[in-house]
Amino acid sequence: MSNWFTIDRIDETTTILSEYRHWEETHSYLLEGTEKALLIDTGLGICDISAEVRKLTDKPVAAVATHIHWDHVGGHRYYPEFYAHAAELDWLNGAFPLSRETVQGMVLDRCDPPEDFHVEDYEIFQGTPTRLLADGDVIDLGGRRLEALHTPGHSPGHMCFFERETGYLFTGDLVYKDVLFAYYPSTDPEAYLASMERAAALPVRRVFPGHHSLDIQPEILTRIRDAFRRLKEEGKLRHGGGQFDCGDFGIWV
Repeated sequence: MSNWFTIDRIDETTTILSEYRHWEETHSYLLEGTEKALLIDTGLGICDISAEVRKLTDKPVAAVATHIHWDHVGGHRYYPEFYAHAAELDWLNGAFPLSRETVQGMVLDRCDPPEDFHVEDYEIFQGTPTRLLADGDVIDLGGRRLEALHTPGHSPGHMCFFERETGYLFTGDLVYKDVLFAYYPSTDPEAYLASMERAAALPVRRVFPGHHSLDIQPEILTRIRDAFRRLKEEGKLRHGGGQFDCGDFGIWV
């Protein structure tokens, strides 16, 4: 398990835990305040992320999901204190739109799992949040405040988390360098554009995505927004609109 997670420090109180041995290259983010810590997304659940987190902080840790997709809540079972958006409560109560067998196949897809991992034991996380977050809610860690921004499009309850003091924006699956998915039945391409309009207007100094390359600059927010604008102008911002190559990212609607 020790080499499943790649650990990178952003600053003295902010750490990235990445899972590069799976094709999705999921990133989770540990933020420490003076009173508690917050883990933004908990990854695939293939290995125990809490064991790595305990090496990084001795503060009490709560978890929050950018959205309730299996690859972002796999480690939530280690965190009885966790937060979520109300729009995805049904997914936490057994109504996730993919079957357990389908997700198990996705877990093993292009993956180099640890020898002691048994995919037949893999479960889709279910649970009851200790706090429901709404747009504009603040998570106070003690000397450090994160603003929850409801940014639907990729999923109904998707949230980004913005720290105004540092200019850090944790984008989940709203923004990353690869194909951005807005074609699933549970996605909303028009809402995705509205969320990108909002994200691009923020005074962001650093972007921290949910997947893939960490070499990502705030200017990508404007470029993704503009790409969604063009699709709308061309009448393609709808399910079935197509797949579009935009250079270092793509859009599938």
